[in-house]
Amino acid sequence: MTDEATATAGPLTRTAAYWDARHRDHDDLASGGHIGLDRAGNELFYALRLGTLLSLVGDLASPAAPLFALDAGCGKGHFARALARCGHRVDAFDASPAALAHARAEGGGPRYALASLANWRSPWPYDLVLCVDVLFHVLDDGQWAAGLRNLASLVRLTGRLIVTDENLERRRPRGDYIVHRPLAAYRAALEPLGLRHTLFRPYGFRENRVGFHVFTRTR
Repeated sequence: MTDEATATAGPLTRTAAYWDARHRDHDDLASGGHIGLDRAGNELFYALRLGTLLSLVGDLASPAAPLFALDAGCGKGHFARALARCGHRVDAFDASPAALAHARAEGGGPRYALASLANWRSPWPYDLVLCVDVLFHVLDDGQWAAGLRNLASLVRLTGRLIVTDENLERRRPRGDYIVHRPLAAYRAALEPLGLRHTLFRPYGFRENRVGFHVFTRTR
């Protein structure tokens, strides 16, 4: 894969168009963070999420054997660049052309492509597939399931899929662009594909109840 990606996201849906406009209209943190926070609040929000994420990824990367990671729905590339700085080899994609233009301008090591969750393809499996604050913005259950299954297909044996959502027992819509789904829905989609839920780690940021769900491929 190269930055001149062959994968495309296709026509933007209403939700995708909203996010593309948001990435155009807001700064590098608010566009993918919390538009209700000021710059300092979003700095803290990103720092806490990144610190928790890196504690889950661990320190196993080395120049001789870096982890191969995918940041799915990477936005403007904040987490992708952080993983690359830590020595990992990183592919990243997003459905927003505006977000990708910013990410590519920042550089920093990741290889970026335009794609949706369901249509990204790779000739190789990943040690780590990451999807931060994306899946609960997919309103259609069929599209959500298709995207989640595709991400699962990209994880190598013993590799991890890390996605974010609340840790719920039942579905909870919130606003126009958020649907939080229960852990049981994630398990029902992923366990038949050989991924087992191994951990939930909340962000621990103010009133936010979202956190990292870790699924590990066991077969």
